[in-house]
Amino acid sequence: MHFNRIFIFVALCLSIGLFGCTKEEKKAAAPKQEQITKNLAPQKSELKGQNFLVELSDLKVLTVVDTTSKEIVETPSLKGNIKITNKSKNILDIQAVTFEYLDEAGKPIPFKPEEKIDKVYPFWKALQPEGMTEGTLDVTIPKMAVTGKALGKIEISLVYVPSPLKRETLILTEKVE
Repeated sequence: MHFNRIFIFVALCLSIGLFGCTKEEKKAAAPKQEQITKNLAPQKSELKGQNFLVELSDLKVLTVVDTTSKEIVETPSLKGNIKITNKSKNILDIQAVTFEYLDEAGKPIPFKPEEKIDKVYPFWKALQPEGMTEGTLDVTIPKMAVTGKALGKIEISLVYVPSPLKRETLILTEKVE
């Protein structure tokens, strides 16, 4: 009976020592990256071309920054809304909208080799005369355009197929023998 008490005492001490002392407090780790949103000025722009009226609104640049070094860690993205109106007398089949970023001198701002390049916004929409379509932009912008106030202009190109499209049907007469 004396050995039972000693055995229970030793077992109890070991279990308290193993399970009671090995618990570590888990601290919530602070996020190492932070998403920063900057508005473009002006936030709303209206551009008129020969065949189109393009309206851009709510333009923002989103960057992901390392909180300790304040360095941009991912390719920034340009987000906003786009509205395109067909001002011609023909049906225009919009294929895409492309973006080129220029500095104050009008020279293109290049992407670095490690950056993700996504400067084309596919549209795939046929617009009737005076027809309008809307969409949400999500394209990348070079890091160099965001840092150091290098961005001077954004060149927007609409890629489209003019109408009336002409089609020709050819009939091939064949038989399976």
